[in-house]
Amino acid sequence: MGEKKIGVAVSDPLGLTAQGLETIMRRSLAQDVRQVVELVAHWQVGLIVVGLPISLNNTAGPQAEKVKSFAAALAAKTPVPLVYVDERFSTRIATQTLLLADTSRQKRKQVVDKLAAQLILQAYLDRAENRKDPI
Repeated sequence: MGEKKIGVAVSDPLGLTAQGLETIMRRSLAQDVRQVVELVAHWQVGLIVVGLPISLNNTAGPQAEKVKSFAAALAAKTPVPLVYVDERFSTRIATQTLLLADTSRQKRKQVVDKLAAQLILQAYLDRAENRKDPI
């Protein structure tokens, strides 16, 4: 979740691969939560993975607090459990990936948040698979 956009990704039914789904343009807390809750219901999500922007010194800064507030509002509107995942460098990695793929600046702006969400979810899925955690 960024200041202007929320990247959304979903996994396949087996929880092996993440696919970028869409980018939500932020409007208000209530509208943003409503849109995510609608996606959770539509895709029959069993677990919500939220990227938490931890600082390099392992502290939660102002943006992390905003993400936690959003997640709390989301948790109040859906019974689906929620977990946080360290999202350090996800947007930077997504941007680098798109640059290496020679993606135009306009297209990068459209898909970078969705790709970052996909990377965050895939990192969680890979970690869960390695630990044999239920998804």
